[in-house]
Amino acid sequence: MTGCPPPALGTPVGSPNVTLTCRDEGLANVTVSWQLEERGAGGGPRRRLAEGNALLLRHLRYEDSGRYGCYVGSRLLRALKLLVEEPPETPRVSCYRRSPDKDVLCEWPLRAKPSPGTRAMLWVKRRFTAENATEQRCRYFSKARKFVCRVKVPPGADTESLVVSTCVSNGAGGSAAPPPFPAVKPDPPVNVTVQALEKAPQRLRVNWSYPSSWDPRFYWLRFQVRYRPEPARTFTEVMTPWLDIRDALRGTRHVVQVRAQEEFGHGTWSEWSREVVGTPWTGRKGGGEIRSSPQRACPPPLSAIGAVVKASARSVASPYAFLVAGGSLLLGIALFIAIMVRYRQTWQTGGQRGAKPEGEGQHVLVPLGAPSPPLSDTPLLSPPSPPDPGGLHVTNLDYFFSGQ
Repeated sequence: MTGCPPPALGTPVGSPNVTLTCRDEGLANVTVSWQLEERGAGGGPRRRLAEGNALLLRHLRYEDSGRYGCYVGSRLLRALKLLVEEPPETPRVSCYRRSPDKDVLCEWPLRAKPSPGTRAMLWVKRRFTAENATEQRCRYFSKARKFVCRVKVPPGADTESLVVSTCVSNGAGGSAAPPPFPAVKPDPPVNVTVQALEKAPQRLRVNWSYPSSWDPRFYWLRFQVRYRPEPARTFTEVMTPWLDIRDALRGTRHVVQVRAQEEFGHGTWSEWSREVVGTPWTGRKGGGEIRSSPQRACPPPLSAIGAVVKASARSVASPYAFLVAGGSLLLGIALFIAIMVRYRQTWQTGGQRGAKPEGEGQHVLVPLGAPSPPLSDTPLLSPPSPPDPGGLHVTNLDYFFSGQ
């Protein structure tokens, strides 16, 4: 692996005295003057300092850095570059992946702000391979006061064969860190809440969510919860996918935190989540509230309270009114459609019956008389029948119209 480059000639900040010499042997009968070219001046105006073969600088600061020249008149005899910097801190590097499908992040914090000329480099190489190490520069985040380097790794690739080397250097020196081992380190769980259970003065329910950087569809996490009643300092730790605290102290606020690790124990634990405070059910109004210490909600202005209450009441009542009205309307439409379909079928059947022509498809029922006896049973001559005195001859119409 590549080591730290040798430091440039420099002097640490806070050195008591530094003496710059123009010539090893003093010049007789010659007046030597010293001038300083300011940083970034680019050969511009010089600041005249003192006269003599030697220049004494006391209690060096960053502002004393620059190019010093000794002159005889306008002729330059010698130029010396002085760099005043603080030697870099020895990096304490940790490398991790937020999930098995993310890149590797290497970072280390600093106790103090680095000097402007500080450079941080990272070299990455795989074990047992002939390939050269890849080099990349790390970025300093002033707000977090730490250097961060990103190592590109394919999703799901093994990081056990990676060898990482870091170096921090400036004009006053350089410092290297021992190779860290890249491990899986998820982000802390989010949306941690503590809920009081009604009529349970010694119970609290803790819930949380996966961090956004971890995809639970492919990889799972296991969780550890710790909690303590205020003002105690000792935490009770529990390994569980969710937690129902059953030994909470009555009416006492409890501080709860959650952290996560890869489900099979690979890698390291995440940082603890932010503290969340909850109080068990007390039976009083406002008891068992859920609060998160880093977040504070501001009450609405007095002029907006009426509008907020009215809007919330309207938003609660309106869905039920719409559901009832919509259900009634749909039921009426369904009944109307059913009636129309029924009557339409009836009308179609009646129309088809009336449209048939006379005699077509109709058969007249004729009553059948008694079957006639066979010819063998019928006598050839019928016996004479006696006359019927009460019978009327309808064909003799003169009988009815005569005067008798």
